[in-house]
Amino acid sequence: VQLQASGGGLVQPGWSLRLSCAASGSIAGISAWGWYRQAPGKQRESVARIFSGGSTFYGDSVKGRFTISRDNAKNTLFLQMNNLRPEDTAVYYCNAATDRRNYWGQGTQVTVSS
Repeated sequence: VQLQASGGGLVQPGWSLRLSCAASGSIAGISAWGWYRQAPGKQRESVARIFSGGSTFYGDSVKGRFTISRDNAKNTLFLQMNNLRPEDTAVYYCNAATDRRNYWGQGTQVTVSS
């Protein structure tokens, strides 16, 4: 499974961004898709996940502001990020998980600063 993330950038507080993650390869066995982020000096944390049955999970800090979705026909994962805050600044990684392993994209930088 190969994952290619895009859509990061530099925005001001309160602005929005949409991240995309294009997936290719043997994705039939993927049971969960997700976005993680890692800020400088911090551990990687789970931002949002979407499971094969359609249920979703959001980290407490992004609930009500971020929305995860997936276009199955295009094998693309999205993260709509609204009302961005400086503390959302991080490298964002897309993830695809099976029962046995995780696959990671290369990361896309999101910087929120005035």
